Amino acid sequence: MRGTAKTRSKDDPRTMQMDEPQFELRLAADPTDILAAQRLRYAVFVEELGGDGALVDHEARIEADRFDPFFEHLLLLDNRRAPEDRVVGVYRLMREDGASKAGSFYSEDEYDLTPLRASGRRLLELGRSCVHRDYRGGTAMMHLWNGLADYIADHGIELMFGVASFHGLDPAPLAGQLSLLHHRHLAPEDIRPMAREDSYQAMDLIAEDALDRPAAIRDMPALIKAYLRLGGFVGQGAYIDRPFNCIDVCLVIDVARMSATHRAIYQRGMAK
Repeated sequence: MRGTAKTRSKDDPRTMQMDEPQFELRLAADPTDILAAQRLRYAVFVEELGGDGALVDHEARIEADRFDPFFEHLLLLDNRRAPEDRVVGVYRLMREDGASKAGSFYSEDEYDLTPLRASGRRLLELGRSCVHRDYRGGTAMMHLWNGLADYIADHGIELMFGVASFHGLDPAPLAGQLSLLHHRHLAPEDIRPMAREDSYQAMDLIAEDALDRPAAIRDMPALIKAYLRLGGFVGQGAYIDRPFNCIDVCLVIDVARMSATHRAIYQRGMAK
């Protein structure tokens, strides 16, 4: 895709097709759309990564939670596929009005977001980002990022945040990656979330001068590296998410703190 693609509702005649004619990017318009997103999430988060949860329906192959009705769902569809299987990429997006209706942001189950809430700035929570296994390594994530960039511009978002995951519950193999995030990418105090005590995991497991930085960067999950390329920060401490079989970090992107280089990446919708 060249340039950016606006996120449009299902019935909006301006809904835009990508350079590849099979791709369509839009916001979910009805419960059928959300169900399709939940099926893709089941394939990725449950079948591939071993996650679970109170509202996961294994018989119907649906990964759901209580926050789904309050998020907007950004969908990437491949219209060559069967109608029930066309969603190949998803992103959940929640602004403050959605969080007010839900009673909290999703991330507040794991992190104290007081500094973000106290900032008085326009917030957007990102989550449940995933792409069908057959579309990884191609342009699918780029299209999702393009749609996300437009959404952020349309709503004047100033701070973006959300949890991102390392697979598995043992912090030892992740010591280098977690330590690098702590030493080099800790959020400024005024926008620094704190992991909740019930499953708090310290991140400064290796001294900064003892880090194998190239190895830590190489092993970092691709989505976390993408956020770091945008100038992203992490909160204080990681959170061990046992139902999802992962260790989470809270990522924060402050649009005002983005450098010219970061802004160029952001405006291209992570095209590289």
